[in-house]
Amino acid sequence: MPYVNQRVYESLPGAYAALGAMLLWLSYHYRAQWWSTACALAGLTGVVAGLMIWMHRRDYRATSADYRHRGRPLRDSEEEQR
Repeated sequence: MPYVNQRVYESLPGAYAALGAMLLWLSYHYRAQWWSTACALAGLTGVVAGLMIWMHRRDYRATSADYRHRGRPLRDSEEEQR
């Protein structure tokens, strides 16, 4: 996988959510056209994807120490904490 700059990587959930919100707005604003439903579904998907990625990253950062110690015997993790 190619390297992505950290600023770009960190802004992706916001970009997904913003694009999704824009598509939802377009869907609401132009309700008579046939593509309104497609915009609504794509917008909802973008907003949900942005929120899920943001929440997953936040949870991983909050509990990353637990992930590092997973699979090790309890004695090893207790000795490292001293």
